[in-house]
Amino acid sequence: MVKWLMVFGYDVSSFSNYLKWQWKKWKIAYQTFFYNHWMDHGYFADICMEPMFWFVDNFTKFLGPFFVFAVCALTVSVICIAYWIGLPYWWDRNPVATVVLLLIGHWLLINISFHYYMAASVPPGYPPQGALIPEAASICKKCIAPKPPRTHHCSVCNRCILKMDHHCPWLNNCIGHYNHRYFFLYMVFMVLGVLFLIVFGVELAYYEVWLDPADVSSDEDDYLEGHPVRFNNSAIILVPEYLTGNLSSPEPTPSQKRTVRQSCIIYMAFINVGVFVALGSLATWHARLVSAGETSIESHINKSETKRLAAQNKVYVNPYNFGRRKNWRLFLGLVDGRTWRHVLLPSAHKPVGEGLTWPSVHSDIEDDVDVDEYRD
Repeated sequence: MVKWLMVFGYDVSSFSNYLKWQWKKWKIAYQTFFYNHWMDHGYFADICMEPMFWFVDNFTKFLGPFFVFAVCALTVSVICIAYWIGLPYWWDRNPVATVVLLLIGHWLLINISFHYYMAASVPPGYPPQGALIPEAASICKKCIAPKPPRTHHCSVCNRCILKMDHHCPWLNNCIGHYNHRYFFLYMVFMVLGVLFLIVFGVELAYYEVWLDPADVSSDEDDYLEGHPVRFNNSAIILVPEYLTGNLSSPEPTPSQKRTVRQSCIIYMAFINVGVFVALGSLATWHARLVSAGETSIESHINKSETKRLAAQNKVYVNPYNFGRRKNWRLFLGLVDGRTWRHVLLPSAHKPVGEGLTWPSVHSDIEDDVDVDEYRD
């Protein structure tokens, strides 16, 4: 090959450089089909999770009623077991303490039921349709409609949601401006409820499941060993059945009679511990978001903005963070004379504002943010 190139007057080194240049050119052309300036670990993770996003977008709305039924069924089953096993157990131990436990338990149950129903049934809030929205901050690319501040498009509901936090399949509803408080308080009271059952059920579970039922009572006498006998006034007589070998089958042991009870207690323990860990972690995370004056979507946006401005030696300030105390008062709606009674007891009061406009730390009241300014 080299001789033929020399015969035709080609320089071998030049031809080799030409081939290398052509290879680099085609290699760069090939890479341009896959090059992305925004490629990082987060972008790669989003691509890998795209099938899950597709499933959520297409099937979450369809599966929502089944998730709601599952939540209701699990809750009812735990309540029934508590009435069936827990209530008689504590009533035999201390009736007065049982009455107190019933009051606390039913207070938690009423709050759980109320806030779950409200979170699932109350619309999260939507921008006005076909109307001019002076407060609009941008245009939704999917709805092709004005989008107020803090509003985001839900791909499951296929519409924009005021102050959207996320779409919850367990409620079959979006969490937004008008039902965010119900969603959060449902989690709080549910965590308190399962903790209540765990604390006052661990002793029962210990005796019913962990210990051998034959060893529970310390007052029982030791079993007598020897030949079975019958007593009368004059003599001890051997049992005829024993002599003939015609013994009746033994009675079922207490442990065999409690199989269903033990299974229910174990089932209840798994449900309560799982809910406590899962909802406890989620409630803690949302409490941190409320303290910072942001939603779960805004948390990711604020984190990206903080990183972007930090590269420019600037500090990002969340425009909706008025301090922990005022953030919580605004979130819980503790204005217009409302007190903690509206938090500890079921209350259907609406949130502060209509969800179209939002005061910020950059407004004229930046120096002294007064909660009274945000009244309905």
